[in-house]
Amino acid sequence: MLDQGTLDHLWNFGDPAASEARFRAAMLEEIYDADERAELTTQLGRAIGLQGRLEEADALLDGIDGDEPTVGVRVLLERGRVLNAGGHAAMAVPLLEQAAELADHLGEEFLAVDALHMLSIADTANAEAWMRSGLEYASTAHHERTKRWMIVLHTSLGWFLHGNGRFTEALVEFQLAEQWAERLGTERQRLLAREAITECGKALAEGP
Repeated sequence: MLDQGTLDHLWNFGDPAASEARFRAAMLEEIYDADERAELTTQLGRAIGLQGRLEEADALLDGIDGDEPTVGVRVLLERGRVLNAGGHAAMAVPLLEQAAELADHLGEEFLAVDALHMLSIADTANAEAWMRSGLEYASTAHHERTKRWMIVLHTSLGWFLHGNGRFTEALVEFQLAEQWAERLGTERQRLLAREAITECGKALAEGP
């Protein structure tokens, strides 16, 4: 199956239309086998969904042969994203739970954490628990690419706590996000973490 770095190279989440074009081009290359093309197709579906073409994305995912287990995980994950984006979060949750469980069983650490992160978005009633589960999982991951989820998850948990008035706890999460960003992240992630720390510090200074 494809290395996550290969997919990262094709992705530009700030420009899903350009990403769509890259995935369409990649699927025509002879270097990929049938399972790898199916995996690329799941990402094409995601790029299409990010442009708001949810029915098209759903139809594309529906046509993928998910017999290969990792492809099956990605199909579940992307179906969950499409359902959540379409306002059907409750329907997305069981698919995302299946994706997380199957990814864990397969040792697909990156996908397991991705699914846990998505569950924190779709299952709002249990968002904190899902984020903490994602952090626990990512903290013991074997690959650096998966550990980079620590930045996203600490930041997400920080803003969740901040939004609930738990500013001291939020500050700790933002500080941890900054530490991970310094270690593994981008300059933008480091900047966002520092800005979050500043904003949280102001909220603490202002008091209740």
